Amino acid sequence: MSEISPAPQSNQNHSAANNLPGDLSRFEHVIREQLTNVGLPAGQVFVGVSERHDVLRNISSVLEPMSDDIRGRSHYISKMIAAATVGLFDAALNYLWDELVSELRKRVAGFDLKYFFDIAVKNTDLRNKLRSEDDLDKIDDSNLLRASKTIGLLNDVAYQRLDHIRYMRNHASAAHPNQVSLTGLDLANWLQHCIRELIITPPDIVTAETGRLLINIRSERLNDDSIRAAANFFDRLPPSRADTLANGLFGLYVDSSRLPETGDNIRRLWPQLWPFVSEDTRTSYGIRLAHARANAETTDFAATARELIDLVDGTAYLTVDDRTFEIDAALDALIAAHSGTDNFYNEAEPARRLFNLVGTKGTIPPKVQSKYVKTLVEVYLGNGYGVCWAAEPTYTRLMERLDSSLAGNALRSFENSEISSLLQMTKAQDRWKVFLDLIQPKLTSNTDRQLLDAVKEFHGTPDKLRKDSSIATLAQRGRG
Repeated sequence: MSEISPAPQSNQNHSAANNLPGDLSRFEHVIREQLTNVGLPAGQVFVGVSERHDVLRNISSVLEPMSDDIRGRSHYISKMIAAATVGLFDAALNYLWDELVSELRKRVAGFDLKYFFDIAVKNTDLRNKLRSEDDLDKIDDSNLLRASKTIGLLNDVAYQRLDHIRYMRNHASAAHPNQVSLTGLDLANWLQHCIRELIITPPDIVTAETGRLLINIRSERLNDDSIRAAANFFDRLPPSRADTLANGLFGLYVDSSRLPETGDNIRRLWPQLWPFVSEDTRTSYGIRLAHARANAETTDFAATARELIDLVDGTAYLTVDDRTFEIDAALDALIAAHSGTDNFYNEAEPARRLFNLVGTKGTIPPKVQSKYVKTLVEVYLGNGYGVCWAAEPTYTRLMERLDSSLAGNALRSFENSEISSLLQMTKAQDRWKVFLDLIQPKLTSNTDRQLLDAVKEFHGTPDKLRKDSSIATLAQRGRG
């Protein structure tokens, strides 16, 4: 990080620079006299003249990158320099921070307010109250910086430098009682950071493209070419920015005031963006949905949030309680179709629903594990007449997603009287042999492998397994 050193003086300004310390001292003397005359403390009020001189002789070079237009509206920088000239460095730092916050809020307002609020505010009640630029002052300074970095208005280096100014403002400015001393070069250096890292720095390419995309999403119905261009853009996003954009689109979609074409655009873009969204961010949508369901005032939010989750088969990212409830209901629907008439035609849809709820990891909530294993084995074996051909690939994929523990439980399913009864059927017995081969690689404990060997070596039909005492003993030994 570059630091400012006292600037050398040109011959042209040398005389004026030599007179400046004297001018500052005389001005300070007048102020001290006035304070003394009215009985106020006059000591330890002003920073030394040499420190003030350091600020003023570096100001020209620090301000040089700023255009005339930008300088013309930088009122807080004027106040900062005035306060520094007087010797009130703590007040000067406060004005510098005011300039930084003012400029950052302008950038946020010029980028996309709704998008920013969705990223900066996780509390739904507070978020619903934030509508306009006037509401930016409800975002605390620390969160303003963090959210600006998240959406790309600040890079990592800029964030660190500006956050340091925030820290010093809180610990060394007139905003809070303090015992911290500031130097003239400190102030000049921090002003330089504010100018270079924020005031004169344009947004990066990704941030600019994100801003254009958000405008287009709200203002017009995107055509196929626009969707393809957006998909290519998603492929170039850094992971953290993909998460940020996903959070922004999620917030736009659940906003009750969104227009129909905005919803249509997001529904088309969401599956394109989803592959680039992190696991943690995907999980956060399930958590937000659970919170919305628990709050009777946010039922619309819950319904629209669920639409996006379902759109990408993201039900595996629901909370444990929600997944427990929904998997249990899906198991009931699957068994009802499996046991009902025309099951070969009706079974595929509830099977797909269960598959989507289970997800790619195959994680099953503890409260429904037993029911899940029993149901899966039952539908995999068929109803005695065969297996639903449209659902059979789904059942195989679900079996492949069993972990070692659930595979061990599935191996013991012959103990269940309904499964045992089903295993009297020839077609179910044929499926049982395939089932054993399917779960064999998943069995890791010695007990499970011994039980599998005993089951495969059993000379009777599999419906008789539960009556064999040695097999029953092995099965019981492996239960947790």
